[in-house]
Amino acid sequence: MSIIILVLLAIVVTGLLLSVNNIGPREYGLRIRRFGGSLEDNVVAFDNEAGYQADLLMPGQFRFAWWFAYKVSKLPWPSVPANQIGVVIAQVGTPLKPGAKSGEYKKEFGLFTDIRAFREGGGQNGVQRPVLPPGFVGPIHPVGFLVLTKERIYGIPVGAYARDEKGNPRTLTLADFGLDPEDFDVQRVTPSKDDAGKVIDRIGVVTTLDGPPLESGSIAGRLGGPEGPFGDIFQAEKNTTDDSVLIEAVLASKNALHNSYQDFQAFLDNGGRQGLQHDPLLYGAYNLNPFLVKWQYADMTVVEQGEVAVVKSYVGLPGVDVSSEDFSHGILVKPGHMGIWRSVLNTGKYPVVPRIYQVEKVPTHIITLEWSRAESRAKDLDANLSTIHARSKESFEFDIDLHTQIVIPAEKAPMAISMVGTFRNMIDEVLQAAVGNHFRNKLQATPAVDFYEKREEVQTQATAHIREQLAAYHAEMPGVFIQDVVPDPKLSAILQARELANQQKETYIKQMEAAEKQGEMMQATGRAEAMSELAKSEVSIKTAQNRASARKAEADGEAEYRERTTAAEGLGLAKGMEAQKQAVGELPAAIINAIKALPQGLKVVPDVMVSGGNDVMGILTAFVAQHMSSNSEKPAIEHAA
Repeated sequence: MSIIILVLLAIVVTGLLLSVNNIGPREYGLRIRRFGGSLEDNVVAFDNEAGYQADLLMPGQFRFAWWFAYKVSKLPWPSVPANQIGVVIAQVGTPLKPGAKSGEYKKEFGLFTDIRAFREGGGQNGVQRPVLPPGFVGPIHPVGFLVLTKERIYGIPVGAYARDEKGNPRTLTLADFGLDPEDFDVQRVTPSKDDAGKVIDRIGVVTTLDGPPLESGSIAGRLGGPEGPFGDIFQAEKNTTDDSVLIEAVLASKNALHNSYQDFQAFLDNGGRQGLQHDPLLYGAYNLNPFLVKWQYADMTVVEQGEVAVVKSYVGLPGVDVSSEDFSHGILVKPGHMGIWRSVLNTGKYPVVPRIYQVEKVPTHIITLEWSRAESRAKDLDANLSTIHARSKESFEFDIDLHTQIVIPAEKAPMAISMVGTFRNMIDEVLQAAVGNHFRNKLQATPAVDFYEKREEVQTQATAHIREQLAAYHAEMPGVFIQDVVPDPKLSAILQARELANQQKETYIKQMEAAEKQGEMMQATGRAEAMSELAKSEVSIKTAQNRASARKAEADGEAEYRERTTAAEGLGLAKGMEAQKQAVGELPAAIINAIKALPQGLKVVPDVMVSGGNDVMGILTAFVAQHMSSNSEKPAIEHAA
C-alpha cells in the first residue's frame, strides 16, 4: 500500500515538475491537449477540445500546464526585420467569399495577436490584407496564422499547407506561395539616371490582385464615386467649362483614401477593383502586400518648355465629339472622356500611367530636320530621312541635301495628332512624301541645267508647295533650304564647260566694254585736245585780229607819216638832186641815186680798191665805195696817189 502511494506521489510530483514550463522573453508556449472533444471546422481548439489550444503560454519562468493533459511546444515570436514586411496567412476563420483572394480585415483584429478576437470578429482564413510592419515582434498564434518573412516562415502549417500535392509532409518556402524574397522588402519608388547622369523621373504603376472585377469595357480601375470610376468628372462638367479644371480633376491622385494601397481594405471599401490602377505610386517607401499589390516602374510624363502633350485617353466617360464643324478628319473630346483630348498638357510633370493615357509630345518650337548624312539635331526625329535621289528630264541623276523646318501650333496639336497619330508620323509619312515627291516631280519636268542654275527659285517654289501640303494637317513649314546639289558626273562636265564658256563670254563682254570705254575715252581726249586747239586758234585769231588791227592802225599811221615825210623828203630830194646834178653832173647823179636804191650790205665793189689818177670815174667809184661802207669800221677806199 505504501509502495503504491509512493509511486502515485512520485507520479504526481513528476507531473507537477513536468507541468511547469519556463518560457523565454521572446517565446510562447503552444499547448496541445492530449484528449477531449473533437474539433469540427477549426484547427485550433477554443473550448478545450483535443488539439492545438487557442490560448498560448506567454513569456515567464513558471507557466503551468498539466503534463498529462497538455503537451507544450515553445516557439519564437514572429519578428520582422527592419526595411522588411511580414505577411499573415490565417489557418482559422470562416471561408473566403466567392472570388475573394484575401480575408476581410476589421480593426478589432489588430495585428493578429489575439486569435479569439479574430475568430469572434468573423475573420476569414487565407491571406490577410494588412501586412506586419518592419520591426514587428509579437505573439501570433503559430497554428492560427502563418507569418511569412523574407528569411523564414513562422508557424505550423496545417491542412493544405502541411502537405504537398502528393500528400507528403513538406517544409514551406516562399516559392510555395509564388513569392520571391524581394517581395518582402519595403517597396521604394525612386528616380533613376541615364548614362549621362541626367535624372529620370519615374512612377510606380500599380496592379491590384483582389477586389471586384473592372466594369465592362474598362481597362483600369479608378476611385471616382458612387456614379462610377469617373462619376466625379461627370459632376465637375456640370460646374465648369474650363478644360484645365477637368484635367486637374482627372489627374488628381486619390491614393490618400487608402494610404497608397498600403491599407488594402480601405482601397476596397472605397470602390477599388482588381486590375490596372489609374493612380500610380509617387516617390516614397511603401509596405505593400505582395499577394495583393504588384507594381512596376514607368517614366513620368515630362513636358518640356517648347512643347505640349496631346493626350489619348483609353479610360473615362464615353467619348463625345466636341471638335469644330470645319474639322472633319477626327474626333476630339473633353478631358475625362475616352479619345483624344481637345486640350493639351502644357509644360510640367504629370504622373500619368502610360498604359492608360498615351501622351504624344508635339514640339511648338521650330524643328530643323536633316535630309542628309549630317548629324541630327532633332532628337532623331529625322532618322528616317535621307538625301533625296532624283532624275532630271534628260535622266541625269541628282543627290539633293536639304534642311526642312516644321512646327505645329499648340492649339492645333490635337487636330494634327488626330489626323496622323504621332508627330513622327507627321515627319515620316506626310512631310517625307510631300518633300520627296515635290523635288522628284520638279526635277523630272525640268532640264538638268535649269534646275541646277535656278536653285533659289526651286527652293522658293518648294517652300510654297510643301507649306500648302502641311497646312492640310495643321502643321506649318517655315522654310525649305537646299544645302547641296550633287549632279551626275556627266552633267558636272557639261556644267563646267558651260560655266567656262560663260566665263569666257563674260570676259569678252568685259573686254568689249573696256574697248568701248577706251574709244569713248580717246574720243573724249580728242575732243578735249580739239577744243584746246580750237581755243588756241580762237585766241590766235583774236590775237592776229588784234595784231592786224594794231598793224593796220600802225600802217595807217606809218602811211600817213610816210606820205607826209615822203612829200617833204621828195621836195627836199628834188631840190637836192637838182643841186647834185648841178654839182656833179647828170650822169654821176643818176649813178649815185641808183646805188642808194640798192639793198644795204650788198657788196658791189671790193673792200679795198686802189685807184690812181684824177679821172672822174675813179673819183666816182671811190665815192660809191665810200658811200657803201660809210657805216663800217674799216675804210672802204684807200686812195693811192
